[in-house]
Amino acid sequence: MINTLFKRVSFIFMVLLVPPAFSAQLPADTKEASKLPTAEIQSFVETFETIREGYVEVMSDQDILHKALKGMVSGLDPHSEYFTKEELVDFNELTSGNYAGIGVEVEMKDKRLTIVTPVDGSVAAEAGILPGDVIIKIDNTLITDLGMKDIVTLMRGEIGSTVTLDIERDGELKNYELTRRLIEDTSVTDKWLSDGIAYFRISQFQGDSASEFYQAIDKLNKESEIQGVVLDLRNNPGGVLQSAVGVVDAFIDKGMIVYTNGRHELSKSQFTATEKNTRFAHVPVVVLINEGSASASEIVAGALQDHQRAVILGTESFGKGSVQTVVPLSNGDAVKLTTALYYTPNGRSIQAQGITPDLLVPQATLTFDKGQFFVKEAELKGHLGNGTGGEERTSADVKSDIGELAKTDFQLFQAVTILKTLPKLAQK
Repeated sequence: MINTLFKRVSFIFMVLLVPPAFSAQLPADTKEASKLPTAEIQSFVETFETIREGYVEVMSDQDILHKALKGMVSGLDPHSEYFTKEELVDFNELTSGNYAGIGVEVEMKDKRLTIVTPVDGSVAAEAGILPGDVIIKIDNTLITDLGMKDIVTLMRGEIGSTVTLDIERDGELKNYELTRRLIEDTSVTDKWLSDGIAYFRISQFQGDSASEFYQAIDKLNKESEIQGVVLDLRNNPGGVLQSAVGVVDAFIDKGMIVYTNGRHELSKSQFTATEKNTRFAHVPVVVLINEGSASASEIVAGALQDHQRAVILGTESFGKGSVQTVVPLSNGDAVKLTTALYYTPNGRSIQAQGITPDLLVPQATLTFDKGQFFVKEAELKGHLGNGTGGEERTSADVKSDIGELAKTDFQLFQAVTILKTLPKLAQK
């Protein structure tokens, strides 16, 4: 029986470990080295049989093999995963941006289910869930040792139904009751700030994010001339590499954007800018990043920083500099495998390091204390006029200029201040 099982499992492993797309171009020495180790396969078969015959609960052969495959892949790094057919459907829904749930991007970090970022406008974002929060329980179920499929199943449900999350933040436990709703995540939002400054927020890089970005640019350009750009990539967990490349292409008309390098020739690639896609050749740009900016968003920030095309403002980014490829398998399952590292135009690897902003600006809130009091000359009784017809300004005008933006988003306030200042500095 053992010998029969050994042959069957060996065949399965030969099929899965050498996908046709990769094996066709393997050099001879690599193919020789890729022969399966007989002793280790024998150990696998013995372990399989031990579980099958002796585990406290009856498990099907398929369940045992799936758990083995998942463990083999997830043990490589935090971003490699084995997907069953059903999990692959869930993954594709997440990358498309349309699904029903509470709207959070999560990942396993040291066996802790950690919030990378809540989706803009989602139930989770509105409830105040933050990047770095750790989910302990979902509907009173401990998530320890749960697979991602089970976690996704617990998170999702009927629209209008509720789910409770027990979350750890800075050593304290917080409980949230959230109502599920349809997440139709448009990844790009835009608005005018002031003085011709356009604001673009990209929440994640989905397949159509670059085209959404260009549509947003064209829309604002029809309304007025864009004289400065704030590109907000804070809490952007990344996504599709090609979408990130498309966004960078709007700001530079030539040169390298990013290149990838891995063991296999198929994992080596480079992306360069094309003049036809350039929208902002000379418009000043500030890019906002923080510790929740990862992967594709770091590609954008790194490329614009290397080309000295933008001021990068905020806090150090997440540091995910690896590329994952989804490799379909013959049985309908798939492997999301880390196949390369990416590098900025100057050859920097961001892996486990991140992008250091040009201007380190932690998020803060600027307020006037209620008891704080100051006056300006224009408020003194009997003050002299301006003499040239200039508008008089009071302390209330100063507070108004600082405005709500500084109170609600200090980093964005600083970005706007820089964009207003840069043209004046260029004239000197």
